[in-house]
Amino acid sequence: MLPSDLKVKKNRFGAFVPGSSPLHSVLQERGIDTVIITGTATNVCCESTARDAMMMNYKVIFVSDGTATYNDEEHNATLGIMLAMFADVMTTDEVVSRLAGAMSQAAE
Repeated sequence: MLPSDLKVKKNRFGAFVPGSSPLHSVLQERGIDTVIITGTATNVCCESTARDAMMMNYKVIFVSDGTATYNDEEHNATLGIMLAMFADVMTTDEVVSRLAGAMSQAAE
């Protein structure tokens, strides 16, 4: 994290729940339409935030090796649910590659 990076505190499992955080308004003010989900716990905070983001029309990328929970069974179950209904599931390397490609295209 860089000193210039924006930090938004949340106080509920899902960052988009009313009263949980100002994340939605912060993203809207900046014209951001995509969220990349990392963190813990995969099946609690990460899943809650991803589900709500999708329902609010954000594009959601759920980072499979950037999330973690108490055991592989719970982690993998959430990845399956995300893939089936709520998000694109990618590894960190896949996300970085896509971001690099997008930045290259924007520079042209």
